[in-house]
Amino acid sequence: MLEPNVNLTGKTVLVTGAAGFIGAKLVARLLADVPKCAVIGLDNLNDYYDVSLKEWRLRELSSLAETAGAGRWEFVRGSIADAALMNRLFERHRPQVVVNLAAQAGVRYSITHPEAYVEANLIGFYNVLEACRHFPVEHLVYASSSSVYGSNKKVPYAVEDRVDNPVSLYAATKKSNELLAHAYSKLYNIPSTGLRFFTVYGPAGRPDMAYFSFTNRLREGKTIEIFNFGNCKRDFTYVDDIVEGVCRVMCRAPEKQDGEDGLPLPPYRIYNIGNSSPENLLTFVDVLQRELLRAGVLPEDYDFEAHKKLVPMQPGDVPATYADTSALERDTGFRPSTPLRVGLRRFAEWYRKFYLE
Repeated sequence: MLEPNVNLTGKTVLVTGAAGFIGAKLVARLLADVPKCAVIGLDNLNDYYDVSLKEWRLRELSSLAETAGAGRWEFVRGSIADAALMNRLFERHRPQVVVNLAAQAGVRYSITHPEAYVEANLIGFYNVLEACRHFPVEHLVYASSSSVYGSNKKVPYAVEDRVDNPVSLYAATKKSNELLAHAYSKLYNIPSTGLRFFTVYGPAGRPDMAYFSFTNRLREGKTIEIFNFGNCKRDFTYVDDIVEGVCRVMCRAPEKQDGEDGLPLPPYRIYNIGNSSPENLLTFVDVLQRELLRAGVLPEDYDFEAHKKLVPMQPGDVPATYADTSALERDTGFRPSTPLRVGLRRFAEWYRKFYLE
């Protein structure tokens, strides 16, 4: 296991996408667990999904910050695609650690709105890298995605596998992030680590994700569509496991060192963060419906079969995702392990409180 070489205590950490699902959970963890850590959050609060949910997350963070102590949390509304704003932020706060979670997410949305992905995931990430170049940081951690594996037949997916056959623009932009980060690490000796997240779920998540959108549609009496006739498998990863992995990686920056030619070797790493236990979509739906009944989100006599429809695969989708997390476990001592039923139970209980109480 790698020994931690970045001490977050008393440091300034910039988290982009701070009002997002993973971003808000990460900020909460830093405020709660890292002494004297100042967190700067950046988010443009776009309307890709319900903005009120993002605003709720920010209110929760503000309440937590009051307990954590003055000066430990500051939120800035803005976009990483705004180069001038990024320069001002870095010049003012001089963050020692940057976690870039801001991105335009969603495979299907990238088919109909490609410009949003170019702006946020390409131009925006370039601005992050440029800021880290001009205001050096101890560690840049950034979100990639399991989608970079495309239609790879080999499973589980390992970080050493080839990832040059994306099947969506979203996947292509995430692979581009990894290439850009590698180039900047090599050219400017910026320690960077990319994290390939696998199907993140949990309380206060993204409403466009299957478990959340299924719940909304079932409550409204609508039909849910299960793609590839239910034969897809997904490596569902509970959000707290994702955040635990991010925190461990933040404290372990790739070491700067020179190669045989005397030039710097790129201080660059990639990890998978997934549950390493892919679930069939039909099994997933069965567990979800049981937990929704248990939590009282749906009535006990709900007719699920009347509200389910099996449909073909959608453009940009892949039949299975499956993470090999051996590198993460080897270097950080951590392996995600929250069972699907436990995670969906926590989601269902949160959903009831948020929408029904």
